[in-house]
Amino acid sequence: MTCEEFVELVTAFLEGALDEATERDFVAHLAECRGCERYLDQFRTTISELGELPPETLSGDTRERLLDAFRNFPRA
Repeated sequence: MTCEEFVELVTAFLEGALDEATERDFVAHLAECRGCERYLDQFRTTISELGELPPETLSGDTRERLLDAFRNFPRA
């Protein structure tokens, strides 16, 4: 699994929506890639801090800054 594939699957992983084979590949990649481990930790922290904040409550600028932070997160 590549880092790009990993990033695309993070939400599904956290929701328990991956099939067994994909989850196995996801976890194997996670065990070997510190960059993706940091990315997943950042994602979990963001979810924890923001809770279930409805997207429409964010200003356009705040929403774009959050999206940019995830898009530009350094990967290993």
